[in-house]
Amino acid sequence: MAIGGAVRTKNLTARWLTEAFQPPVVVSIQLLISSLPEPGFPGTVGYGALAALFVCVLPLFLLLILVRQGKVTDHHVSDRKQRAPVLLMALGCIALGLLVLSAVGAPQSVIAMVLAVVGGVAVLAAVSPFWKMSGHAAAISCSAVVAVLMLGAAWAPLLLLIPAVGWSRVVLRAHSVAQVVAGSLFGGLVMAGIWLLLKGWLVG
Repeated sequence: MAIGGAVRTKNLTARWLTEAFQPPVVVSIQLLISSLPEPGFPGTVGYGALAALFVCVLPLFLLLILVRQGKVTDHHVSDRKQRAPVLLMALGCIALGLLVLSAVGAPQSVIAMVLAVVGGVAVLAAVSPFWKMSGHAAAISCSAVVAVLMLGAAWAPLLLLIPAVGWSRVVLRAHSVAQVVAGSLFGGLVMAGIWLLLKGWLVG
């Protein structure tokens, strides 16, 4: 009985971590604070919210419609074969968002963050037909690293979310350890690195 309870608690914790820190949630928060490096924050948060609308909210809304229609298994897109089309749909929404952000004169730091997300989604879309790299791990890793770079070392405890979310994906058997590690390295090094380079180029 005690063992069964421990297993249920572990699975419940893993499920909570997976849902609370799913990519649309963490990337939305990342975009909301994306204008922090420039003058005018927090008055410029609205641009981050607009970016989150096209990068996270709209793709998630369309994904939920596909799930409801039975064309996609679930909102985490657990079936690897379904990932590339869903990610390409997300890229289309993001491209539209970039056009809108440019038209309304969004801060360059917001544009840099969106472009970093574009790079990540494009790579995940290219890899998905062959291997199921963890999008959860990539998103939380990128967001945590970017937050520390933007807000300072005091926010370093956020990095603990990377192994926690990765653990949840393995416990739920959504990914292997290798897929989680690859996603974490990709998000924390490549995506965050793209953001850092673009920030230096566009924002200065």
